[in-house]
Amino acid sequence: MKIFVTGLRGFPNVQGGVERHCENLFPYISKKCQVIVSTRKFYIKNPQKEWKNIKFVHLWAPHNKFLEAFIHTFLSVIYAYFLHPDILHIHAIGPSLFVPFAKFLGMKVVMTHHGPDYERKKWNKFAKLVLKLGEFLGVKFADKVIVISQNIKESIEANFNRHDLIKIPNGINIKENMKNNEKYIKKYKLKKKKYIFTALRFVPEKGIYDLIKAYELNKKTSFKLIIAGDADHETEYSLRIKEMAKKISGVILTGFITGEELESLYANAGLFVLPSYYEGLPIALLEALSYGLPVLVSDIPPNREIPLPEYRYFQPGNIEELSEKMNKLIRKGISRTEKNKIFRILKKEYNWKKIAEKTYSVYQEIL
Repeated sequence: MKIFVTGLRGFPNVQGGVERHCENLFPYISKKCQVIVSTRKFYIKNPQKEWKNIKFVHLWAPHNKFLEAFIHTFLSVIYAYFLHPDILHIHAIGPSLFVPFAKFLGMKVVMTHHGPDYERKKWNKFAKLVLKLGEFLGVKFADKVIVISQNIKESIEANFNRHDLIKIPNGINIKENMKNNEKYIKKYKLKKKKYIFTALRFVPEKGIYDLIKAYELNKKTSFKLIIAGDADHETEYSLRIKEMAKKISGVILTGFITGEELESLYANAGLFVLPSYYEGLPIALLEALSYGLPVLVSDIPPNREIPLPEYRYFQPGNIEELSEKMNKLIRKGISRTEKNKIFRILKKEYNWKKIAEKTYSVYQEIL
């Protein structure tokens, strides 16, 4: 079986939820069949022909937030046609605009719906209309539609009357025998369990402004605020966030990081905060929970997918509530009972190996 994958920037070590999803999923699937992934050249700093038995096709696309996904997917579908894959797997609703085109070329198509991207604040009205069209065409014409959360599943069923959707969530690799590497926290002059941590992209819907303002309200705190991530495309918003962070003592921006440095900052944090207004199913939250961290997250449906105690939620946009709860929860920590309950849920529902098996069974069913 040959699977051709498009709709993402690429991997390994490329920022983004879809990218993290594919980076973790396809090494498992590549053990069962041939996997070819189409990447966008701009994001691949060290191009490889193959990684973990996955073959890469590095295609050009303009580095433009409005055009790159669409042009790259169009080129990818044409490229895939000449490779004659058994399945074309398209990720996200923007790239799914080309599902009918792929079907016209005679390909069998799986679409993974990672969330209604038109709800993101970064898009203008025209872009949102195009994204909605992509969602409609993908859901209507794909042979199978995978959704990553119950919230997305219910929305599609209600709006498009399609009821054969397959829910397969994002996953996590449980850190069973984790080495608590403190090397990198020393780089930022941090103390173990004495800082608040988050990892996200610098876009308005992630609520970074709220998080920094909430931290600023805690003027007497000795804890620092560490924000890992960056903007894919520098904007007025991302520049404003960076300027704002410079002016507030205790706020540290690491930029986009991966590997041991990211693992070290997760493992030694005192509290993980996710202040988003919009998510699909946040891998960053799953990641934090896999490290056994106490968390504080915005009260939005995707963050409710994993049952957390009520005190771990705050109303999105409520800076005062966020500030108060950050102060309380970094001191409260997390109990062994709560940690064990979360680990059981992660192992059962969010295991990448099981997720890969479910995805592979979707391919088999189509063929």
